[in-house]
Amino acid sequence: MKNTQPWVPVITTLALSLAAANVSAKVTEADAAKLGKELTCVGAEAGANKDGTIPAFSGKWLGTPPGIKYTPHVGQHPVDPFAADKPLFVITQANAAQYAARLSDGQKALLARFPNTYKIPVYQGRREFRYPDKICDLAKKNAREAELIDNGFGFTGVMGAVPFPIPKTAMEVLANHNFPYRAFTENNLARDIADVNSKGVVTWGRQSNKSLSVVTSPENLGKPMEGTMAYAMTGTLLPERDKGSMTTSVEPVNFAKGKRLAWNYDPGTRRVRQLPQYGYDTPLAGSGGKLTIDQDRLMNGAPDRYEWSLHGKREMYIPANAYKVHEKGLKYADLLKPGHPNPDMQRYELRRVWVLEGKLKDGFRHPFGKRVMFIDEDTWHAVASDYYDTRGQLWQHAVINYYYAFDLNAWHAGTSFYHDLNSGSYVAYNLFQERDIGPILNKGDMNAEQFTPAALRSAGN
Repeated sequence: MKNTQPWVPVITTLALSLAAANVSAKVTEADAAKLGKELTCVGAEAGANKDGTIPAFSGKWLGTPPGIKYTPHVGQHPVDPFAADKPLFVITQANAAQYAARLSDGQKALLARFPNTYKIPVYQGRREFRYPDKICDLAKKNAREAELIDNGFGFTGVMGAVPFPIPKTAMEVLANHNFPYRAFTENNLARDIADVNSKGVVTWGRQSNKSLSVVTSPENLGKPMEGTMAYAMTGTLLPERDKGSMTTSVEPVNFAKGKRLAWNYDPGTRRVRQLPQYGYDTPLAGSGGKLTIDQDRLMNGAPDRYEWSLHGKREMYIPANAYKVHEKGLKYADLLKPGHPNPDMQRYELRRVWVLEGKLKDGFRHPFGKRVMFIDEDTWHAVASDYYDTRGQLWQHAVINYYYAFDLNAWHAGTSFYHDLNSGSYVAYNLFQERDIGPILNKGDMNAEQFTPAALRSAGN
């Protein structure tokens, strides 16, 4: 498993920068024909890597695998189909140099900061799950027809699947990250947020959350990509001083033609008011001001404060098939340790990732002067990110533990960890391990009227 060779991007940064025109070109018919063959239907390399440490894509399972007992759409916690797997090896500070070419700067920094306790357990790669045929068909259609418009803030194509399975520019990759096939309804009755200081002392936040994805709703699959992307409503349950506060928001497909709108219900005044701005560097509720709203899913919302560049593709150890960390009944005390989460609860695999970098534009405000995202080629979800301050110094490393959710036949964002490399603290976001009911996915019991300011006022009262 030793690898001392530097990674080589499949496309150079210069070529990608030159290709980033206002309107992207469609792929050739010959390239589009590769989807579902040497490429998966969403554009990942189907074959194994040269030394076999990344397996070939099998896609043998759609939905719940054989032998797994699972009831969809009721909030059952994830069930691990790979529970018998054991780590192939473990990366520590002592052997980090051996694997350095397949680690991010943030991962290396965590290993160096916690040399005696932090480690990365690496498991056999698993690529057994696939998307539904309908989604594959839509991805192939987008490959032939979708184009960037409005300086990359919008794109043509159809709803339901990533717009650019064979991307050539940074904005195409960012669009894929923002528009993968995912749950069209999600309801979290309660999810916990732990602000863990360097000594392991936890300050708790808790939210309720529900969301409706317009672009992946069954009735909209295959329709033109336009209008509203998604709705969301979040309520604060902890800390007590903020309990009862609620926010609803609506997200556009194209930020050149619309903006994120949000309204807040204040339990003290029992009034609803529109927020002048919701997103970017606004503090994320329940995180103690440690996270920004646009760090949810590592990057979300309007991309206009950053210049984006694509650094090709590389092999990297990332969280994958992260069922173990979401086990029902896993005690937070066993997961949340001083400095970092318990590594024994996590699963990393060697995978191919796209490397997307955003640099803060002159004249714009944000605590992060640079953000580097690592996007899993199999799912188009950003699974890890390194954040730098405005002086160019590495500040944070974050990961999201994704798992294939049997409710929706696609990958779902579970618990994420945001590490402050300066203070040694971290935030554990979207915890539900101790909750009786986990995320209720694709139940289909939501509509746009549930996310209006009037609905917010009614929910608050």
